[in-house]
Amino acid sequence: MGEWTEFRPGDHAPNDGTYIEIGEASFHMGVNDPQKVHLKKGERFPMTSNKDRKWKRMNHR
Repeated sequence: MGEWTEFRPGDHAPNDGTYIEIGEASFHMGVNDPQKVHLKKGERFPMTSNKDRKWKRMNHR
């Protein structure tokens, strides 16, 4: 069983981190000026700009 990598508005954040709004088919559908949000573990994801978008954790480097 793996960890989810994409989240819908209202889902709980699995870990502290910065999450970015992505398109439904993220690898070939870029999002211009995506929302970014920093959440603590357990906080709920906010609404996205579009019903077909989801949240994904940004790479931490």
